[in-house]
Amino acid sequence: MNYFWDEPINPIFVLSKNKIKLIRSLELKKNRAAAGLFVAEGEKMIFDLLQSGIEISELFYTKELEKLVLNTKSSAVLELVSKEEISRISFLKTPSNIVAICKIPIAEINWNTLKNELTLVLDEIQDPGNLGTIIRLADWFGIRTIICSENSADLYNPKVIQSTMGGFARVNVHYTNLENLLDQALKLRIPIYGTFLEGENIYTAEIGESGIVIMGNEGNGISPNLASKISRKLTISSYPTDQPTSESLNVAIATAIVCAEFRRRIK
Repeated sequence: MNYFWDEPINPIFVLSKNKIKLIRSLELKKNRAAAGLFVAEGEKMIFDLLQSGIEISELFYTKELEKLVLNTKSSAVLELVSKEEISRISFLKTPSNIVAICKIPIAEINWNTLKNELTLVLDEIQDPGNLGTIIRLADWFGIRTIICSENSADLYNPKVIQSTMGGFARVNVHYTNLENLLDQALKLRIPIYGTFLEGENIYTAEIGESGIVIMGNEGNGISPNLASKISRKLTISSYPTDQPTSESLNVAIATAIVCAEFRRRIK
């Protein structure tokens, strides 16, 4: 049977109370961890995910996107729903036309990557928006690995996911004990850089194309126990240097400047 565009190809589902409750529960980290699931929203983000290695278990979409979704040949359970149903499971102020329930991937840190590429290490980054923006920056600058302290904001927090603008599908984000990580990096002679208010001017310091770059907590900077393991301390100088200025840069802005300078040095 042929359908006009304004007629649904598949019947519209009405989500059960239990399904809505499950999806809404994924706003909390403990529930995401228990279920091994997270929520992603937005057309561009989800179509990026469909091209990545992240497994989507369920896909909820409105009639506007029906043809596009069916053309992806996704292995996810596909459910055509109304805009009202989407609004009941969305974490956005203005819900999009598509919501995905995805499986949290499990991956180990690749030490060959750490030895041969530029890696960001985040020490106690608390703000979900900062973490999401840093992941987006890493994606832009071709940095494929970010390692976070265990108390950093959770990657799968809906606010973080939205802030990455799909970048999390291309950047591997790990959580681990950073002291142990840096001890192993030192044994492997991997350069460790850190950003401080006092250090070598990043624009004149000798830096390589690979290594670990540590970005510190929004209020306290890099923890003293990690600072002692850093090979080279770097600073982003204000301009002009002899005049009063802001106390510090936002960590995401500082990360952008640092990544840009490291990439500028590539020969």
